[in-house]
Amino acid sequence: MRNKFLLVLLFLLMTSVNVFAQVYSNKIVGKKNEALLDSIKEEPYPYALPIWGEKATKKGFHLPYSAGVSVNYFWQKSDIIIDNLEVGFNNGPQYNLDQIVRFTDSYVTASAVNVRPDIWLFPFLNVYGILGKASTSTTINAGIWVPDADNNWTNVMDFGTKAEFNATTFGLGMTPTIGIGGGWLALDMNVAWTDVDALDKPAMSFIFGPRLGKTIKFNKPDSNIAFWTGAFRVHLKSGTNGSLAIKDLFPNAGQAQDKVDQAVTKVDEKQAQVDTWWSGLSNAEQAKPSNKAKYETANNALDKAGNLLNGIDGALSTLETSTVQYSLEKAPKDMWNFIIGTQYQYNRHFMLRAEAGFLGSRTQFMTSLQYRFGL
Repeated sequence: MRNKFLLVLLFLLMTSVNVFAQVYSNKIVGKKNEALLDSIKEEPYPYALPIWGEKATKKGFHLPYSAGVSVNYFWQKSDIIIDNLEVGFNNGPQYNLDQIVRFTDSYVTASAVNVRPDIWLFPFLNVYGILGKASTSTTINAGIWVPDADNNWTNVMDFGTKAEFNATTFGLGMTPTIGIGGGWLALDMNVAWTDVDALDKPAMSFIFGPRLGKTIKFNKPDSNIAFWTGAFRVHLKSGTNGSLAIKDLFPNAGQAQDKVDQAVTKVDEKQAQVDTWWSGLSNAEQAKPSNKAKYETANNALDKAGNLLNGIDGALSTLETSTVQYSLEKAPKDMWNFIIGTQYQYNRHFMLRAEAGFLGSRTQFMTSLQYRFGL
């Protein structure tokens, strides 16, 4: 069963990345750096950006070139949680399927390439844009669950799928940062909109990545290596809705029909068990709040499962023309994970960076090449 609309939301975790290169305005300190400090203070600042750049250099800050462009590659694997799933067929009523459809071992692996132009607007604030293309492979495993009168839930139908998507991402970001004596703090953040064909409108995500690092100079002028540690936080705009053709969800209609028929039989058996239990109670036992709650819970869940299966069954009978409408909310299983990284600066123009994220339910890797110039 190809639940394509559920796969799309997993892709969104992959399309916005934390792409700040570790250059910063560094306060020159120490006696061994007095000559460099004097030259920075005495030489006129030759560029229009950043604003207040000349004032910063007079106070002993060594500024990076004020503009740059980088090419970034990003890979990630992440788990996700899906809630408030509602599904309808052929523009009919939508049914909430919480508890009925349960997701297990659902994850996405994806890669993205983006271009990031940036400028230093102020000596301690970098702003940038993101334009990228991404692709993803998504695996979903789930089941349809129904209860009996004792509230024991049973899986009546398993389904799983793997699908691939492509998308385009546009984003804007900024990074407040400061450095003293080669030690630095950066607070990178960006918001991105991802355009996927299967969604009604582009989806929005927000990335926040604090980092604390240290830069070690080499003997070669303007050449150094930086190391850092930090965190990576992903926030997704939770609402997603859209419409898809049934034939895209069920490429093997015959196999899907067999599964649906078997699940309908199991739901009917559960309903018969619940009805037998209820009819076997006395009037006094039926009046007990606990028994009434069990009966109503079981009937409600069995009705939802029956509506879902009947909707799929009807849609399969008109495969070429049927559609499914959906809405849902989603969130990363873990919003935060831990990151470590390093950057080699060949000179003030060229930098090569690598970063890895791990711990929690998300693993990621990024590398980038940046070129900087005065503006």
